[in-house]
Amino acid sequence: MTSTAATTAPEHASGRRHPKGRLRALRGPVICGAVVGVIQAVSPLGFWWLEPKTVYALGLALIAAVYIGFSVADGRGHVIAIESSVAGFFVVVAAVSVSGSAWLLVLGLAGHGLKDLWQHRTHFVRNTRWWPPFCATVDWVAAGILTGAILMGVSFHG
Repeated sequence: MTSTAATTAPEHASGRRHPKGRLRALRGPVICGAVVGVIQAVSPLGFWWLEPKTVYALGLALIAAVYIGFSVADGRGHVIAIESSVAGFFVVVAAVSVSGSAWLLVLGLAGHGLKDLWQHRTHFVRNTRWWPPFCATVDWVAAGILTGAILMGVSFHG
């Protein structure tokens, strides 16, 4: 007979899971998110015929729209409406960034990462356990790389 203490996460006296167990659970999504963030940062190389800002804007719109799918899976009408509105905001930021400053892309990615962090803390959209830390990492890694590129004077025009 096995002990349940050996198979469950350690808990505090308050009944909450131990923070180390939570951090361990985030390791996989964060590592994968960092890899995908680097891939997103170099993605214009795969679309050489488009201006890099256009590729980054398409990526921002795509990652913002993912939560629409999650909200539909959640099934609550108010969640679908709010997530669609938030995704629409990021699509507008992405569209404006195509002819505007590349800093808008950085702000859009970083802002979406903050939205992911909020989602991770509140679980507003149900059943997204690993997605918010993964996506926040993608957003922040890509935003960091773009920030470095902008500061180094990299051109985002074809």
